[in-house]
Amino acid sequence: MTTADPIVLEMGRKFAQERLAPGAAAREKAGRIEPEIIAELGELGILGATTPTEWDGSELDAVTYAALVEEVAAGDGSVSTLVSVHNSPTCEILNQFGTPEQKDRWLRPLATGRHIGSFGLTEPQAGSDASALRTRAVRKGDRWIINGSKQFISNGALPGSIMLFAVTDPDAGKRGISCFVAAKNTPGYQVIRVEEKLGQKASDTCALAFEDMELAADQLVGAEGQGYRIALSTLESGRVGIAAQSVGLARAALEFAVAYARDRRAFGKPIIEHQAVGFRLVEAKTKLEAARQLTTHAARLRAEGKPALEAAAMAKLFASEAAEQICTAAIQTLGGYGFLADYPVERIYRDVRVCQIYEGTSDVQKIILQRML
Repeated sequence: MTTADPIVLEMGRKFAQERLAPGAAAREKAGRIEPEIIAELGELGILGATTPTEWDGSELDAVTYAALVEEVAAGDGSVSTLVSVHNSPTCEILNQFGTPEQKDRWLRPLATGRHIGSFGLTEPQAGSDASALRTRAVRKGDRWIINGSKQFISNGALPGSIMLFAVTDPDAGKRGISCFVAAKNTPGYQVIRVEEKLGQKASDTCALAFEDMELAADQLVGAEGQGYRIALSTLESGRVGIAAQSVGLARAALEFAVAYARDRRAFGKPIIEHQAVGFRLVEAKTKLEAARQLTTHAARLRAEGKPALEAAAMAKLFASEAAEQICTAAIQTLGGYGFLADYPVERIYRDVRVCQIYEGTSDVQKIILQRML
């Protein structure tokens, strides 16, 4: 049975608690992740977690990677989103579908953290329905000319590369979508705005536009028309990653609430000894452990090369929704203080809400699971 590497987990936990958690509030206020934190993520191998050692990565198994994402998320939700999007899907797509030349040029700097990766699929009118893309890629000689827009693109303003999906054959439906890799400093790549969000404010979420952006023929990833299949190939790993992120965020909120309840006294004793509070926290801890077990199960199936679509959807659905409930319980335990920005549970509550939306909404997970009954 595949289990998480304890050395990697200890490294991730130490980094998260010593370097991420203390600065999470300041990071949110600044609306950015410090370059030195990103550099440390690269030095520790966290940005190469899913990349083979052949291409300068850490080559972690899926169980260890999920547990590592949990640790990072427990330190700072915004940083965990950067890590998750960068590793899966960005690096995983290049690893699975890139040529050796593409891996050498694009994957190597991603794995070491010199570049930060983005996943350019979603558009203003195409979220859950990824087949409704309008961004076009037109072949002109040995070049591809890209025009269009993307929405909700994490890491979109950070230096590096993007896996970009565009329509190359408008008459072929899903089979007319292709995948490209592009540098974010390519002429024609534009960050229209960095969105103001409810939570995860240190993670940039961008609206992008492409105006006559020229790419070389060798920047096509996989075969022409293979883009939709490439995008779908990332779903399992991406959903396990968000489930792990949900667990990490919920764990941080619950741990803070438990510590507070042990210290806070009311009616002559710590409030954790009052049944109403204690039972609330017990229920939250039970949900947390159930979410972790579902996440680990899905990750283990992936690590062992077994089908994990159903398990990943279950983990993502349950963990993301349970995490919001756990954060609500944490806020309730702190009472009025839980509503203040001075205490981390307020920020964590806002950070965790998006876990029910990206990498497939809860509704989409239910549709997938219904079809598999």
